[in-house]
Amino acid sequence: MIQALLAKAARLRRAGQFAEAAAAYKELLALRPDLGESWYNLAWVQRQAGQLDEALCSYQQALDAGVRGAEEVYTNRAAILSLQPGREEAAFAELQKALALDANFVPALLNCGNLYEDRGQRVEARAMYERASTIEPDNFLALARLAGVSQSTDPRDPLIFKLRAALDRSDVGAADRADLGFALGRLLDAAKDYDAAFTVYKAANQASFASLGPGVGGYDRHAHQELVDRTIQVFAEPVRGPGKSVTASKPPLFVCGMFRSGSSLTEQILASHSQVVAGGELELLPKLIRDHLQPYPETAAMLSTETIERLRQVYLDGLGNLVPADQAVTDKRPDNFLHIGLIKTLFPSAKIIHTRRNPLDNILSLYFLHLNPEMAHALDLEDCAHWYKQQQRLMAHWKALYPADIFEMDYDLLVRNPRGAIGDLLHFCGLDMEEGCLSFHTTANSVRTASVWQVREPLYQRGSGRWRHYERHLEKVRAALDSLTR
Repeated sequence: MIQALLAKAARLRRAGQFAEAAAAYKELLALRPDLGESWYNLAWVQRQAGQLDEALCSYQQALDAGVRGAEEVYTNRAAILSLQPGREEAAFAELQKALALDANFVPALLNCGNLYEDRGQRVEARAMYERASTIEPDNFLALARLAGVSQSTDPRDPLIFKLRAALDRSDVGAADRADLGFALGRLLDAAKDYDAAFTVYKAANQASFASLGPGVGGYDRHAHQELVDRTIQVFAEPVRGPGKSVTASKPPLFVCGMFRSGSSLTEQILASHSQVVAGGELELLPKLIRDHLQPYPETAAMLSTETIERLRQVYLDGLGNLVPADQAVTDKRPDNFLHIGLIKTLFPSAKIIHTRRNPLDNILSLYFLHLNPEMAHALDLEDCAHWYKQQQRLMAHWKALYPADIFEMDYDLLVRNPRGAIGDLLHFCGLDMEEGCLSFHTTANSVRTASVWQVREPLYQRGSGRWRHYERHLEKVRAALDSLTR
C-alpha cells in the first residue's frame, strides 16, 4: 500500500495536479510520518498551489524526519519567507542554517544576494554573487546577477567581456541566454554604447520567448483588446454607494499602471510616510479572481451584496496575513489597472494611484526589463505599444467613472517638481506632508521589484527622454502609437 501511494502521489505531482498530489502525500504520511522525502514533496506541491504557510510546515516536517539535503530545504523555506513582507530576517536565518551545513551551497548564496538587494545592500549582494560565481564559474545566473549590481559605466569593464564570452558558448540554453543578455544590455546602456545595447536587448527578448518552449504563442493583440472591451462593457457604470454594509477596515491604497511607469517609486515615497506600510506586488486580487470570479470579468457583474462582502473579507484576511499593520497599506501591482472596476465594487471608497510617464520611455524601459516571459507583450516593441494603448483606453474609462478617486502620478512631472508632486500625492491619500517622503531613498525597507536600485537613489532626470538614445530603433513603435486608435 505504501508503494502504491508513493507512486500515485509522484504521478500526480509530475502531472501538475497539485491539489490531488497533496492529498495523496497526506494520506501516505498519515501512515508513514517518517518519510522525509515525501514531506519534502508535499511541501513542493503545496508551494506550487500557493499554500505557502502549509509548505513551510511541511518543509519543517521534512527536516524533523531527517530528510537528505537539508541545506536545500532551508533555502526553500527562505525563498517562501522572503515573499512575505516583514519576514526577511526569518528568511536570512534559514539561509544561514543552509550555509552552516554547506558554505558552498550556491542556491543559498544566490538567495542571500537577492535579500541583500531587496534591502539596498549592494556591497553585501555583490559579495554573495562573487562567491557563487567563484564556486561555479559556469553558473550563468550568478554572473548575470553580479552584473546586475555593478555600477560600472566603463565600456571595457571585464564583466562585459565575461558576459559576451558566455553568450558566445554553444551550450547556453535560452533561459540562461536571456539572463546574460539582459545583464549585458544593462552594462552597455550604462557605458553609452546604445546601438550595441539595443542589439543585445533584442536578442535577450527573443531568448526569453524561446525559453517558454516550442508551441507557445506570443502576445495575442486581438484577445487582449477583446478583454478590455468586455471589461468596459461589464463595468459600464460606477458603483453606487457602499452597499448594505462595509467593513470598518480601510481599503489599501492601490498603485497601478504600466510596468516601469514609476509604480515602485511611488510606493517607496508612500512607504516613507510614518502612516503607510508598503505591501508590494500583492497576488491577492488576481488570486481572488482566479478562485472565485471565473469567467472574468462577466461573473463580477452578477455579484450579490452578500458575495461582495464575502470576497471583500477574503481579500482583507489575506492582506492581514501578509501585512499585519494598523497603518495604511499599499497594494502595488501594476496590472491591477485591469481590475479597477472590481476594486471599486469591493471597496467603493478605494483610492487609486495611476502611474504614468512618457510612452516611449515607458515602452523602452519595459522592453529592456527581464520580466517573466509569459508577459509576452513585453518581448516585442510593437506589442508593447499595443498594450500601452489598451491600457490608456481602459484608464480613460475608469477615470470617466471615478474622476475623484483616481490620481495621476506623472513620473516626468515628479522628477521636475518633487515637492509639488509628492505633496499632491499625499493630499490625495489623506496624508499630511512629511519631509521623509522627499528622502524616500534613505528608507530602510525591502523592495522586491525590478526597480530595487532606482528607489535607493535620489530623484534623477536621466530617465526622462532616455528614448532619444534609441530613436533610430523606435520608428515602428512611434508609428504604432500613432496608428493604434483602439
